Amino acid sequence: RRLAHVREVHRAGLGDDLTVGLLDGAMGRGRVLRLDEAALELALTLDQAPPPKLPLTLVIAVPRPKVLNRVVAAAASLGAARLVLLNAWKVEKAYWASPRMKPENLRDQLILGLEQAKDTVLPELRLARLFRPFVEDELPGLLAGGTGLLAHPGAGAVAPKVLAAPVTLAIGPEGGWIDAEVQSLLKAGLQPLDLGPRILRTETALAALVGKLF
Repeated sequence: RRLAHVREVHRAGLGDDLTVGLLDGAMGRGRVLRLDEAALELALTLDQAPPPKLPLTLVIAVPRPKVLNRVVAAAASLGAARLVLLNAWKVEKAYWASPRMKPENLRDQLILGLEQAKDTVLPELRLARLFRPFVEDELPGLLAGGTGLLAHPGAGAVAPKVLAAPVTLAIGPEGGWIDAEVQSLLKAGLQPLDLGPRILRTETALAALVGKLF
């Protein structure tokens, strides 16, 4: 994939410099030493730090497989430090069985997001198949010393003007959280956050919320 991208998109040639990065490492430049149908060889100079992560944990109810890849890639592109994919009442069981939920696919999507944003550091990824144990046992620890926000239509609350970092942001399924889930999340320490009267797709809500908060 990267070889095809360099040849067909960058249309690079011998001696050209490309922006490169080492996964979970430094960034820099790569000078093309060889480029043909079989291989790409670069002389690397990795002397730049990757961009800092946002002090942000995203807790997102597993979206439809059709949009899962976009959501995961967007989370990485936006610079989230951690991504939790959470079960919810309106998350169909079939979503968890989708090939797109396999670790290798999720990792690929995170890498695509990093490439888009010129970043190299993978966010931490957590799959939480059980809603209640995660919310009761793990979520309070994530919220310690920071700000927790629950995106929910009709909440009637706006984002605090001053956010204590780190920030944990919970985004529900496209059908919304059910009332019992909302109450559990609020009890764990999240504050309600309303984006307005429009019902947004998960990936749209994600971009809008991160842009509003950071």
